[in-house]
Amino acid sequence: MALPAARSGPEVRFEPDEKPGLPVTIGLALQYCLLTVGPIVLTVAIVVRAAGESELFLSWAACAALLVSGIATMVQARRVGRLGAGYILLMGTSGAFIAVAVTALVQGGPALLATLVAVSALFQFALAARMSLLRRIITPTVAGTVIMLIAVTVMPLILDLIAQVPEGVAPAAGPVTAAVTLAVTMAIVLRASGAMRLWGPVIGIVAGSLVAGFFGVFSWDAVATAPWFGLPLAGWPGFDFTFGPVFWALLPAFVFVTLVGAIETIGDAVAVQRVSWRKDRATDFRGVQGAVMADGLGNLLSGLLATVPNTTYSSSVAIVEITGVAARRVGVAIGVGFCALALLPKLVAVILSVPDAIIGTYLIVLISILFVLGMRIVVADGMNYRKAAIVGVSFWVGYGFQSGGLFIDQMTPFFAEMLGNGMTSGGLTALALSVFVELAGPRRKRLVTTLDVDALPGIRAFIDSCAARAGWGGDMLQRVHLASEEALVSLMGDEGGADGPTRRLRLGVRLERGAAELEFLAVSGEGNIEDRMALAAEQSVEIEAQHDFSLRLLRHLAASVRHQKYHDTDILTVRVEAPGG
Repeated sequence: MALPAARSGPEVRFEPDEKPGLPVTIGLALQYCLLTVGPIVLTVAIVVRAAGESELFLSWAACAALLVSGIATMVQARRVGRLGAGYILLMGTSGAFIAVAVTALVQGGPALLATLVAVSALFQFALAARMSLLRRIITPTVAGTVIMLIAVTVMPLILDLIAQVPEGVAPAAGPVTAAVTLAVTMAIVLRASGAMRLWGPVIGIVAGSLVAGFFGVFSWDAVATAPWFGLPLAGWPGFDFTFGPVFWALLPAFVFVTLVGAIETIGDAVAVQRVSWRKDRATDFRGVQGAVMADGLGNLLSGLLATVPNTTYSSSVAIVEITGVAARRVGVAIGVGFCALALLPKLVAVILSVPDAIIGTYLIVLISILFVLGMRIVVADGMNYRKAAIVGVSFWVGYGFQSGGLFIDQMTPFFAEMLGNGMTSGGLTALALSVFVELAGPRRKRLVTTLDVDALPGIRAFIDSCAARAGWGGDMLQRVHLASEEALVSLMGDEGGADGPTRRLRLGVRLERGAAELEFLAVSGEGNIEDRMALAAEQSVEIEAQHDFSLRLLRHLAASVRHQKYHDTDILTVRVEAPGG
């Protein structure tokens, strides 16, 4: 039975609701900014320079990207209304948009890019609002696979960073600085405890920087010429409202890449919940919806400010795992840091002066932990031969395209660039296989009724008709009846009183060999049934609340129970297996 259990990862020092001291908050915020400002700015530089745009627009786009990243990161941490995950999720420029963004700049300029990004962001809001409809397609299996593929996609770039050594520097500078950074970081991560572990990543980078200074790798020319304060407002290009043929030709590609980014955000939002609490909790899909909405807000702001779209940075999950700090105030401090860096070009230049070999080495630690975390998400959702096939095939398809070994030479440049990203090709494969499994599986029988005790006779009659088709024996039928009754009572426990408004309930039954899957869909209440089941298992035998007693019975009757909470939607899936099956 998939229930919350004791957390097996490193100790969580500060949960999301807790408040670390000011030194810890500022120190971690600086660490996050140090590791993230480079990718944010460099992705913008790659897009703008590949398209041949001006340095004036590059200055504006880089500054705007930092501002958007700061605002979106703060929203992710604080959760404004339904916007935001409520966890530390760094936002930054998305590498998945490089190909389509360059194409838009070449064919229509910055104004067309701004319009396309803003319009495609609306699709992400719609996706977040109706995420419950996609729950059987965008599953933890898909999200975990995409997280694993992030390592496949990013690792070649990281290894290239480590191998880069400036001209005129000793060839040993790269491997030596990388080795020192890795050794110090891993020594602290593996052996240190308490406050020392919080500062381990920074100490590793400082140690590597000292060695790099000995080799003369640092260059302070860019720092000396950068201004202390400024915002290049003259670079904003406005919008292109002509909506010509180029816009309509590129819009589907932007929407598609937005979907890929949303899948990555879903995976990150699920992953960060797994590492942010001392005891495992069931995934709160309201937080996942909020993460996708905040991602959409970042994309909308990116369009309004004419810069490369946003996405969540998966490395933030790995840093939470390493440091054990998941406090929301740290996320807010990181967002403030991004906004400050956008207005302080000289500080950005100082951060970017850290040699690539050092940043790349530490990113190896983060991405490696992230890969294992993706595996944990896949396994925690339950593994069978279907899920194993989806994960295995999707991962190696993504690796094949990323390495250039699958059909890249036979594709047009656009598709070769897009599918050459392992996260995109592997994620699409996982989506397609999940859709096939859903469509090819047994059809669900459905009943629409009300969520109250008066619905029990109708539910029993509906299950009897399903049992007649399946040929269930008396023991199996009795078990399904009991499980359905206890699931109904458990959902009613969220009502908050019998005088509240009556909710509609849709019951779906899928028949399998030796098993039945019951899906109860109703308007959302408060709390998560999986968490309440775990709590009921820890309490004493004497329980006063009726729905807590129902949870104990349901825990005994069902092979698995999964509760997904979305805004305005409650989905309880119960799998019942035949006795002795």
